[in-house]
Amino acid sequence: MGLETRKVSSRKSTSDAVPFDAAESLEELAGLAESAGAEVLDRILQSRPSPDAATLIGTGKVSELAALAEALQTDLILFDHDLTGPQTRNLERELNCKVLDRTQLILDIFARRARTREGQLQVELAQLNYLLPRLSGHGAAMSRLGGGIGTRGPGETKLETDRRRIRSRIHKLEQQLKTVRSTRTIQRKKRESVPLATVALVGYTNAGKSTLFNRLTGADVLADAKMFATLDPTVRHIVLPSRRRALLSDTVGFIRNLPTTLVKAFRATLEEVTEAALLLHVVDSASPHAEEHFAHVLEVLSEIGAAGTPQLVVLNKSDLLPPENAQDMARSLGSRLGALRGGGGPVPDIHQVTAASARTGEGLDKIRAIMDGMLDLDRVSEVMLHIPASDGAAMHMIHEYGQAREIRYDESGVWVIADLPQSIQRKLKQYIRRSQTNSPVASALI
Repeated sequence: MGLETRKVSSRKSTSDAVPFDAAESLEELAGLAESAGAEVLDRILQSRPSPDAATLIGTGKVSELAALAEALQTDLILFDHDLTGPQTRNLERELNCKVLDRTQLILDIFARRARTREGQLQVELAQLNYLLPRLSGHGAAMSRLGGGIGTRGPGETKLETDRRRIRSRIHKLEQQLKTVRSTRTIQRKKRESVPLATVALVGYTNAGKSTLFNRLTGADVLADAKMFATLDPTVRHIVLPSRRRALLSDTVGFIRNLPTTLVKAFRATLEEVTEAALLLHVVDSASPHAEEHFAHVLEVLSEIGAAGTPQLVVLNKSDLLPPENAQDMARSLGSRLGALRGGGGPVPDIHQVTAASARTGEGLDKIRAIMDGMLDLDRVSEVMLHIPASDGAAMHMIHEYGQAREIRYDESGVWVIADLPQSIQRKLKQYIRRSQTNSPVASALI
């Protein structure tokens, strides 16, 4: 059940009067329901000047919806709108079946998909924060009287007890998530000895981020057409053309009207995005709503403080489009960015837009090359080293993390000219004889 709240002219009473964004949002709700395992029987979109305070959709529409629900033997009615506690109670009484709103559905999907302890804590915190203002009790009829002198009175109601217990649980969960964030901070500091730039995949849900992640890293994370198939972030190494290594993080997909409770609760997970040196913004170029999805992701990135992080926009699923269509979309996204720059708000730092297909592998080499050029951390330069024959680990490190251009053996050891990241050069600094050789091996290897 969707609700569109702008005035509609009496001359436009047909379905053509339904605004595009409301119809699309309702279709997206159906996709969310199917991801949660539901079978969608029907979709209804109502237009009215303003929401009804008691039932959101008004008594006449409630009666119509109740008759339809009975005819279809409906178990559940989903509303594409946040409901208050009294609205939910009134609707369930009139419709005689369970009622959920969009946020509750998303929270239910997250609860099903959370696998790590951190993800489960975040989902529970979001659920409790959403439930707290929507609690409804039975007043004094549920009162508990205390024993002893001076305790004869209405006592503490069941509603107050529930609220106190929920607040206590919320506080405990927040403390546990603080511990998770501090653990992540410690892990980042441990990686500083060999600094690895972190690249985060972001984008609208079901844009193909996990498939692209698998292609770039050789991993085997779940890649499903269902919305929110990825919930817990996954981090893997990726080797760039310069032989540098970076960390690629696959994060949860964004969605329009992302509940603020989720944004707050998933702060620990979203740190993977805010701490990243580069964002791969994946756009489903085959979707008719690609531009709107692109704008929604930029909005969420601005909310979490990641608008200023450099972005590489990847137009995924380009194999489903003619080349000229992908070029038109790139120009269209560029015009949207121009409008943002003139709007006075946070401007995303988007360096380049490129087309690719995670399914076929087309364009992935170009993505790696662009990433290599955009990442400033741990730059690669040419050095000459003289390594003792006994130190095989040093030679292994050169081949593992760098690219050996020239090698010559003599009685004292091995002379090597190699392109190495700065972090590896620091580890092998006792063997470095010259930097930026710019000379052939005949003159460099003395």
